[in-house]
Amino acid sequence: MKHYSERITINAQTRFGRPSIRGMRISVYDVLGWFASGMTTQDILSDFPELTAEDLQAALSYAADREHKILIAS
Repeated sequence: MKHYSERITINAQTRFGRPSIRGMRISVYDVLGWFASGMTTQDILSDFPELTAEDLQAALSYAADREHKILIAS
């Protein structure tokens, strides 16, 4: 994967404009929630065969980049 922008899409018609994986109805938030609940990469890929390991990596990269860009008001 070169950059998460190749896999993460934002479309107002999909999931209310939330960042999603390749235009699917699976959002970055969904992926983060699965990891947070203890699912492994293999668990997620088994449950959602339409996803790839690169999709999951893109979701994590997107979230990390977003976190890095948050401005803290003082």
